[in-house]
Amino acid sequence: MRKRLIVLSLFVFIGLPILGAAVIAIAAAFAWPQLPPLNSITDYRPHIPLRVYTADGVLIGEFGEERRTFVAVRNIPDNLKFAILSAEDDHFFEHKGVDLSGLGRAILSNLTGGSKQGGSTITMQVARNFYLSREKTITRKLYEILLSMKIEQSLTKEQILEVYINQIYLGQRAYGFASAAQTYFGKTLDKLSVAETAMLAGLPKAPSRYNPVVNLTRATERQHYVLRRMHELGHIDDQTLEIALKEPLHVLNSKTATQAPTPALHAEFVAEMARQLAYEQFKDSVYTNGVQVITTITAHDQEAAYAALRKGLLDYERRHGYRGAEGHVDISNVKSDTDESLEELIEPFADLDEMRAGIVLEASRKSLRVYLRGGEIAEITGDAMRYPAPMLADNAPQQKRVEPGSVIRVAKGAKGWTVIQPPEVESGFISVDPHNGAVRALVGGFDFNRNKFNHVTMAWRQPGSSFKPFIYSAAIDKGYTPGSIIDDAPISFPADATGSQAWSPSNDDGRYDGPISMRTALVKSKNVVAIRVLQAITPAYGQDYVTSRFGFDPAKNPPYLTLALGSGGVTPWQMASAYATFANGGYRIYPYIVKEIRDANGNVIAKANPVEAGTNSAKRVLDPRNAFLMDLMLHDVVRRGTAAKAMTLGRRDLAGKTGTTNDFVDAWFCGYQPSLVGITWVGYDQPRKLGAGEFGAQLALPIWMDYMRVALKDTPEQFMAMPPGLIEVKPSVEREGPDYIYEEHLPHDDTPPDVSQSVPAASEPVAE
Repeated sequence: MRKRLIVLSLFVFIGLPILGAAVIAIAAAFAWPQLPPLNSITDYRPHIPLRVYTADGVLIGEFGEERRTFVAVRNIPDNLKFAILSAEDDHFFEHKGVDLSGLGRAILSNLTGGSKQGGSTITMQVARNFYLSREKTITRKLYEILLSMKIEQSLTKEQILEVYINQIYLGQRAYGFASAAQTYFGKTLDKLSVAETAMLAGLPKAPSRYNPVVNLTRATERQHYVLRRMHELGHIDDQTLEIALKEPLHVLNSKTATQAPTPALHAEFVAEMARQLAYEQFKDSVYTNGVQVITTITAHDQEAAYAALRKGLLDYERRHGYRGAEGHVDISNVKSDTDESLEELIEPFADLDEMRAGIVLEASRKSLRVYLRGGEIAEITGDAMRYPAPMLADNAPQQKRVEPGSVIRVAKGAKGWTVIQPPEVESGFISVDPHNGAVRALVGGFDFNRNKFNHVTMAWRQPGSSFKPFIYSAAIDKGYTPGSIIDDAPISFPADATGSQAWSPSNDDGRYDGPISMRTALVKSKNVVAIRVLQAITPAYGQDYVTSRFGFDPAKNPPYLTLALGSGGVTPWQMASAYATFANGGYRIYPYIVKEIRDANGNVIAKANPVEAGTNSAKRVLDPRNAFLMDLMLHDVVRRGTAAKAMTLGRRDLAGKTGTTNDFVDAWFCGYQPSLVGITWVGYDQPRKLGAGEFGAQLALPIWMDYMRVALKDTPEQFMAMPPGLIEVKPSVEREGPDYIYEEHLPHDDTPPDVSQSVPAASEPVAE
């Protein structure tokens, strides 16, 4: 037996190379003319996905079948080259495309029942990846060998290695080592450790088998093999080998990684908007040509907006009680906390950022023990048990009861683990630069992966009292002043006057203050006063004013008295543009999300050309005096009105208006500082009550405040200068401060404008 093995070995290592060379020579004579041209390699243009970035260079989105980042061979770290060559082809710089000795070893291993090997060199792998299938036939192998020889004649070794490093598939939709480094470790190639480099170098052999996300243990075994090969070949010394073998790997998205990575910036709604805009211009090629879209958002602002919106909705959820388990699984056959079946059971329930899905192992009114993806156990005790307590009671609904086998959500905070639940309520937030419309932050909903509907751009909702400033702006152009006195008293319209049914609008709190100034009416969000003002200037004028000056859709905001209460339809995107007009002194600006588009080489191929407030490019839609007076009134709302809570930010330059629709269906806060406008909306996708007391000031304003607290840090206070053409007049109410009127509107007596004119109303009103 031993003699036969020696003979076989001599044949493989001596006879086979001679025979192989002869076979290759004969095959080459017949097949060489039939080989395909090498244009796709010699003129290598890899498929590079569409990438979307913030204005300050943070990647927020990648679209394309192949994740790839091209890196020139001169920029490839030596450690990576050594690791690849050690794992795949240590004679790469010596052979001419085919390593006959390596091929012989593979054949011997296959014939003697060893591990299956292909004996492919790096050049042969390049040939296979570009031109051949993976079928295991002699014919395919011969073509692979011949193509490798042709490639070696056409490219230098460095060029071949460059193609290989950028083209090879490495799992998780990552093509090329630069993309794999980002996918698995969130790093660029030059930041990888030797251990991480070896992990990546072990992937080409079998990306699915050695994928560290799928099986970290198996991937580590392969990594250790690569490290030992690097050591044997003299690429790393003893100390480096020892350190690398002991280094714990922190793999992104790994179920068994020892440490979770820093989460990526959440700007999924922005990335999707940018993708759509890029696709409109470049169609399908945008996903392969390496187009880069630079958005207007900044990472700092976006991070603050995302955190503020999620906190606001989760706070709302806690106020309204725990709804119970979101599912149940059978754990009757689970033997212990380490049972592998638990990982399979939790698999269908995806984590939602910090909200981790877990399976309840033990449940009592005093504590919960929960299994989390990756084998971690969350212990919940003490005060943290108050929130889920109702669903631990015996009378809790069976489908929602928390018991062993229940699937719940938990999150870890400063005080330990707590039970949490994904909100059913939704929200949208947008902030813009009021001077040019550049969007600084946009969050279209609680979680993009759960609900891709963009509530900022697509949600048509009633704005409630946040619409009143536009009606008062129209009144100022008709001669009203902040100090104009209007009667805050009950008002009714008979059916024959409304054309539909009798209507008796009321203030939200049911209280009436009698004659008050328009300024105070806005501060207290008096519905009746807003209706009387619109009645005086006429709904037709009011509709024309708000649509022509602020850009609202006339079809969604018909000329009825209920327009004064925000009964029409708007989007948060539109409200951002409209409130920017107040913030910038009266100019119409248009929010935009894409700053520029670049090709794969970084050349700018498209660029935004926004209008700029105060320049000829922007249309003035408000008299600067109107903008000043509205700014004055909106500051009062924050200083002493429904948005007074915002004064805790410690700034005097904040202005805005709350909004709540009938039956607490929609909650808004629309506000600004002279350099930044922010709009918050909260409501259910299928409109229903948010709950008693859930006003805009309670629900939407805190989200706005949490964002502005971060976004305006270190921004000095700014105030609008009073424009010429305003005359200071004696205020109707001394404590309200000075009042102003247009110079040309200065009356000859103290008679306020007539507000008794009767005008038909229609449709149902909305509240505060």
